[in-house]
Amino acid sequence: MTTQQEHQHPEAPPQIVPQSLNDYLEVMTKAVFQSGMSWKVVNSKWPGFQSGFQGFDVAAVAAMDESAIDTLAADTRIIRNRRKIVATVHNAQRLIDLDDEYDGIRNYLRSHDDFYAVLKDVRKQFKYMGDTGTYYWMYVLGEEVPDYSEFCARGK
Repeated sequence: MTTQQEHQHPEAPPQIVPQSLNDYLEVMTKAVFQSGMSWKVVNSKWPGFQSGFQGFDVAAVAAMDESAIDTLAADTRIIRNRRKIVATVHNAQRLIDLDDEYDGIRNYLRSHDDFYAVLKDVRKQFKYMGDTGTYYWMYVLGEEVPDYSEFCARGK
């Protein structure tokens, strides 16, 4: 297992130290919307995402209703995938629930035996979080992940 910057691939995304659930939601949302898209497109539209999802305020996103979702689905500043917008609202709600249940989202992530157990559970708990998205999410948040080549060799 590697942590932080050990053996970091030169094209690896920068890691952060999450300050709140909002950071977890923002990184997760980037993983969700990147799936099937070019990083360049996602990054170029990211300021629109930050604005449209209210700075990724997890409580505000979790409380979004159909009207707010409709507004975002028509917003050209973001990737207008309604299913992924709805998934982001769901994911914000699950982050809040798991944060409460485990007395912290880090405790939830670290309550599993290993990375692959976390991966399996994240896929159940959150929408549009596949293997690569979950790896990205955990890596960027500074959680322990296997070396990327090992992860790929395992067949995700």
